[in-house]
Amino acid sequence: MPVLYPRYARHLSLQNFGEAAQSRLAHSGALIVGLGGLGSAAAVYLAAAGIGRLVLADFDRVDETNLQRQILYRMKDVGRRKTQAASAALRALNPTLEVEELDGRLADAKLASAISQCDIVIDGSDNFATRAAVNQACLARRRPLVSGAALRWEGRLAVFDLREDDSPCLACLHPDMSESLETCERGGVLGPLVGVIGSLQAVEALKLLTGTGTPMSGRLLRYTAHSGRFSEFSIGRRVDCPACRDRSAAG
Repeated sequence: MPVLYPRYARHLSLQNFGEAAQSRLAHSGALIVGLGGLGSAAAVYLAAAGIGRLVLADFDRVDETNLQRQILYRMKDVGRRKTQAASAALRALNPTLEVEELDGRLADAKLASAISQCDIVIDGSDNFATRAAVNQACLARRRPLVSGAALRWEGRLAVFDLREDDSPCLACLHPDMSESLETCERGGVLGPLVGVIGSLQAVEALKLLTGTGTPMSGRLLRYTAHSGRFSEFSIGRRVDCPACRDRSAAG
């Protein structure tokens, strides 16, 4: 068993968490799809919290414009592969963390293999094609999916516990994922906003991995930074959902 004291003392004294949850976390793994602003924040908090393994997937290199919001990187990382820079930063934060780097676009067998080796998936990607593929792969392998998005002044978080037959999936919320998402490059994004949503993704992942608290399954949380307001909506499973209507055949 990994050494829990003193590093995780605040978790161990936390009501309804404690040593049992910390130990479960140490034996858990998460796939993070996209190491931008959302993935950066989620990865930092999961690594610091004591997760045992992170699989980091991204195809991009660090650009100077990323540094406004992607807190894993420093000026010295500009031009490096994001997977390499992120891996080094996370290992420096927590040397006991096991990290796997998946450099390049995830698709088909590579995506299926990555998800099969992890307990949960955190999606911080910036296009519907990737989101749709990740959702379908999580459905097929019954993995919980924590999805985040941020643009301009607004961020969104949704949790899909696809281990449960009655859980909605991402396609229940967005039936048509063939359209293009507007990017931060064109629309802009407030730097700390992605940190808020990415941190919330880490919170939800910790709850799902340790069996503590009440995950936000089947709910969409929207945060409008400009006005400082949170709002919440229920997500129901659609009987005509193109992705999960035949879920009984998945497994």
